[in-house]
Amino acid sequence: MIFSRILFDLARRNVRLHFLRSLLAAVGIVIGVLAITAMGIMGSTLQLSVSSQLSEGANALVIYPKAVSGDDGGITERQVRDIKLAAGANTVIPIHAGSDRIAVGSTSGYAAIYALDPGDIEDIAEVADGVSLRGGEGALVGPTLASEYDMRVGSRIAVGREDTRIKTVRVVGILEESGFSGTMMTDSGIIVSDTWFTSTYGDSGYDMVQVVVDDINDIDRVKDSIETKMNRREETVTVWDSRAFLDMINEALGNISLFVMAIGGISLIVAAVSIFNVMLMSVSERIKEIGILRSIGVQKHEISLIFLYEAAILGVAGSAVGALVSLIGGYALVSVMFQDTTYFFAPQTLLYAPLGMAIGIIVCVLSGVYPAIRAAKLNPIEALGAE
Repeated sequence: MIFSRILFDLARRNVRLHFLRSLLAAVGIVIGVLAITAMGIMGSTLQLSVSSQLSEGANALVIYPKAVSGDDGGITERQVRDIKLAAGANTVIPIHAGSDRIAVGSTSGYAAIYALDPGDIEDIAEVADGVSLRGGEGALVGPTLASEYDMRVGSRIAVGREDTRIKTVRVVGILEESGFSGTMMTDSGIIVSDTWFTSTYGDSGYDMVQVVVDDINDIDRVKDSIETKMNRREETVTVWDSRAFLDMINEALGNISLFVMAIGGISLIVAAVSIFNVMLMSVSERIKEIGILRSIGVQKHEISLIFLYEAAILGVAGSAVGALVSLIGGYALVSVMFQDTTYFFAPQTLLYAPLGMAIGIIVCVLSGVYPAIRAAKLNPIEALGAE
């Protein structure tokens, strides 16, 4: 133990004697660890933030009519009743969906239009300003669409094209931002009553039916029950589990994070080459010292340890600084980009700091392996005679 401490002190002394060279080598490690850790933290924060928004609709099943050749019909009222029987006590919401040209003042464009029974709206969306739909008149507008068209409660929206009948509807409420609700992107859409929709576009059945499952653990059972009920004789509907969308997004964000971290890892490769060169130079400069150590009985593996200790010192110092800077910088970036640091302090986000340090230290030690072996293999007699 004492002798190992002496070997470590020799390694530390060499780092101190060649401080500037060691500092420049450690800077490469700092940059590499900073790149990997910061990218990991940002990717994890983004993934947690998006997952949190999407998970609000992850307990939903969405049912679409099965496409049949020559039949553009939707889900019928009878099928809705069957779905309600299969869904049990869970909320079933039949929805008309489409899109059309809209105009607000001199601004025009296209928007998604969703229609449902006014009594079902509170199960899908919340009103931030104004009131919810009452009866068949009025419309609720998503916050993104309202901002884009400068709409507020009382604004009027002209719906339709010039070559068709244009209807005007009054905005009675602005929706709370939700991000995702089943398959309805309400933030950039318009919600109207089912009576208004069918009187405008006709009634060819519902475009989808959303089932809000009270207990997310029952979602598979409810899905199987609906599929068994509806597709017993022939496949008439397709049941889509909204968790699949969440899983797909999580997988995509995870892959993007890994790719970005891999790009950041390139800087660690550059740093590894720098450490390798520093260690080779250290071996060349200390040949005579190695010869003296070998002549007094220091073993080959102990000579190797001196240089491995030196590489480890550079790795620990550089990695620690890199991880610290990445935490400080990551916190600042998350504050600016997300305006919320809740997910920054999540365990899976902070885990990237020790992970980045571990990678940096391992890279440094591996870079010192060959120079350490080369030093251990030096002939003691030839080393003592070196100038």
